[in-house]
Parts: sequence; structure tokens; C-alpha cells
Amino acid sequence: MTACATVLGVFNPVMVNGVGTAFDALVIHLLATLSLIISFFDIHTVLAYILYTILFTCMPRTMSTPMSKYTDHQDISLSLLKEIWGAVRGNPVEIDKISFIGQGNLPSYFAVTDFASATMGAAGLALAELTDAPRVTTDRRLASLWFNKTISPIDWKIPSEPALGPTDYKTRDGWIRLHTNAPHHLDAALRVLGVPAKRDAVIAAVSCWDALELESAMIANGACAAQMRSWDDWQRHPQGQSVLAEPLLHWRQGTQGSITHWPADREHPLKGLRVLDMTRVLAGPAATRLLAGLGANVLRVDPPWWDEPSGAPEMSLGKRCTRLDLREKQDLEHWKKLLSEADIFVHGYRSDALSALGLDAEQRQAIRPGLIDVSLDAYGFTGPWRYRRGFDSLVQMSMGIAEAGQRLSGSERPFPLPVQALDHGTGYLLATATLRALTTRKQTGLGTIVNGSLARTGALLMQTLDANLINEPVIRPIEPADWSDSLENTQWGLAKRLKWPTSIPGPRMDWTIGAGALGRHPATWDN
Repeated sequence: MTACATVLGVFNPVMVNGVGTAFDALVIHLLATLSLIISFFDIHTVLAYILYTILFTCMPRTMSTPMSKYTDHQDISLSLLKEIWGAVRGNPVEIDKISFIGQGNLPSYFAVTDFASATMGAAGLALAELTDAPRVTTDRRLASLWFNKTISPIDWKIPSEPALGPTDYKTRDGWIRLHTNAPHHLDAALRVLGVPAKRDAVIAAVSCWDALELESAMIANGACAAQMRSWDDWQRHPQGQSVLAEPLLHWRQGTQGSITHWPADREHPLKGLRVLDMTRVLAGPAATRLLAGLGANVLRVDPPWWDEPSGAPEMSLGKRCTRLDLREKQDLEHWKKLLSEADIFVHGYRSDALSALGLDAEQRQAIRPGLIDVSLDAYGFTGPWRYRRGFDSLVQMSMGIAEAGQRLSGSERPFPLPVQALDHGTGYLLATATLRALTTRKQTGLGTIVNGSLARTGALLMQTLDANLINEPVIRPIEPADWSDSLENTQWGLAKRLKWPTSIPGPRMDWTIGAGALGRHPATWDN
């Protein structure tokens, strides 16, 4: 069934790789159906793969007509949500529950507001299914705001980003982005360039390199970088081809475990569930932040050397945060004990990182039968870059988003999205998958293994590209009525937090733990 699922996942009618004629669509469905029959009779699944390869090679590799050219924004949001809902194996009937409200759009050549609405709306839809709620309403404007900063400190300040943070630099033949937020990534980049941590020195050094040559040197030396490529370049690139051949989510059945009967708390539906969180920066933490808001007991684990002082006020909300060094035997054994008691595991490490410790997905299922295992990476789970470090802004450069913005705007520099939409969107996509997996777990006791990537999420957003979107009315800035009625008691002082964009009868987002620094709690479950 694996090959069959791949075929059916790839040939979604609204995918980037979608075709534009009825004949093409007919061929797709005929071949997909034939693949399904082959898989059911277990006649070497390689035959199904051969069918897919023929189709993937022969069909046009261009985007179908952008959604925004022939639909309004309500329809764009709904079209994106339908693809997401199919990726998480949701019942299509459930989609009728959702409605979108709110006016305005984030300024972009991509339908970022519709994308935000769809991803957060999908999570709401999965929650409604889990709790038997009759309807879901997602505010497009608030969803857009949640894709940016959601907290407003009162009499304290969020730490600023590093002075030499992620920046686009001009090379001899184009542009490259260096991601240098983490000290060890900055040190690696400076070693390649042979200059001190001064922006003028970095600018001068980068200008002497070709973009691809510098990207390769950075990656080889443990730094994080991405050459600016066009969408056409990405479709021809081996990694681009691999990512576009992947389903939006890799979805596998896990092992049978005891069914967790968590307390029936209508307002806090995940109360009693334990989430082991090993994610960083934005995408994974956005997913676990949502789970924490629904009552889950989230324990975030970071290594001793990792910190996110500017990101913690956003992404530590609702979580207990601890530190363990899995390279140390004692810490590793302690972590395994935590995993054995968890219901959900979410991680954002490279595909090979945990496997190297003897902790691949199958081994994690053995440690905790019935585990819901959710992971993400930057560039996908197949292809030559499947182990490459990456972040939202780097993926935007690699796959053509920044180049499309530059070209359409006439800018001299790369023109990225107005928010880190790949991070946030992937986070809510994984939260949706987690909630859907909980429904399965509740009904059958079976675990689920789910993988997603920023690059594959980016392909979903890419199909909304439209030069006219930039001219549409922009969403209103934050207003007093947008803040929650109660203040948040963070580690640093009181703060205001934006209202949640999605409303469902019964459940409510309610974080009992205010934001705070990483590593401030013991490595134990809070019972």
C-alpha cells in the first residue's frame, strides 16, 4: 500500500505538479487506480512505482492556474484546506463544518493570508472531529496576525536578534542567504569566509564568491546557507524533484498500544495527554504550542547548548522546558523513560539525527507502543538534501519564493514572504495531523508516524502565486480588541497575547503556563 499511497498523494488535482487539462487528469486517475489495484494484490509494489515514474517524467512540471486567478479568497482558503485535509486522511464530510471570516490580506505575491487561514482552520477542523463539535470558524485576519508576533510585553522587552543575524548577501553571480542566528552556525560561516563577525567584512567576502560555490562550502563546513534559485531552477534541481514527488505528509501506521482514556474535559480536550517536544525555532514549537493550549502536558527538551532568547516569549507558551544531552548515556536513558510515558512525540531534527542514537521511528514505536510520532525537517525526507540543515528563510530562497517576489516587484534584492509562513504553516499542518492521529488512536489504539517538511509545504503555497495579490487591501494592524481579555504571567513579567483565530463550540485555547526561558524546569512529567 505504500507505493499506492505515494501515487495518490502526489497526484492531487490542486498540487504544484498538477496538470491543466482534462486528459491529463484522466491519465492521472487511471494510472493511480491501476497502481492501487497492483498494490492491493501485492504484485511487487515496484510496479506501482514504475507507473508513478512514467507519469512524473512525462507530465508537465509547471504549476496549474493560480487559485487566485479564478476564485475569491474564501475559495482559495477552502481549496488549500481540502488539500491539507486529504493529506491528514480526514473525512471530506467534515469540511462542511468550517467557515472563514475577516477581510484583508498580508502584502505578498502569494496568498499568505489564505494559507494561514487554511492551516489554522484545518487544525480547528481536526479538533472539531475529535470533540464532535458541529462547526468551526476561522478569522482570516487573526490567523494572519498569528503568523507573526503574538505577544506584547508590559514593562519588559523581548531580546533582540543577534547583530549578525540571517541576511541576504550579493555574490558575483546572484544572491545567497546566510542563517547565522545560532552561535555555532555563525562561527562556521565566518570560518568559511575567513573574516571576523563584522557585516562589512562579510559583505566584502561574500561578493568574491559564486553563489553555488559558497553554498556548497557553507554546507560542507556545518553552516546554514541557501543560494537564491527560481521556481524553474527548483523544479530542475534533484532536491526540488524529490520534494515535489513527495506527498504533502508522509503517513504511516504505527504499532498497537493501549488506548489512552484521557479525562473528558470539554474545554481542555487534550488534558491528561503527554507531549514530548524536541522542536526548535518556529514550525514544531507552533504545533506543540497549539497542543498545550488544548490542555496537553507538553515537555520541551533542548540540549544544554541551545537557546532562543528572542523566540522563547513566543514559542515556550504553555510548555515546561528542560534540558538533556542525548549524547550522554545517563541523559539518553532518562529521555527513553520520558518517551515510554509519552502519548505524542514531536521533533524537528534532521532525519538522521535520532537514528544515529538508535532511536529511529520504528525503535521509538517499540519504546512506546501506540505512539503518535510527528516530525519535520527543512528540505524533505528524500533526495540528496534530506539531511541538510535548513530554516524557513533558506527554503524560501532555495525553492523560488524569494526570487518570484524579487522579479515581480522589480526589487534589487530577494523579496521574501512578509512572515515566516512556511514555518507557521508547517507547524499547524503537523498539529492537524496530530489531532487526526489522536482520533485514530482513540478509536483503534494504533499509533501513527507522520513526517512533513518546509519545502513540501512551500510547494503548496507556491500554487497561489499571483502578481495581482500585492495590490489587494491589506489587513488592519493589531487593535486593542485583538488581545485576549486576560493578561499572561510570563517569567519576565505580564504580557498581552492575541486572541486565537479559530473558534469551536466547547473547546477553548487556554495556556496555564506563561512563556519563559528554555531549560527552566526539571526533566520530569508534571502530573
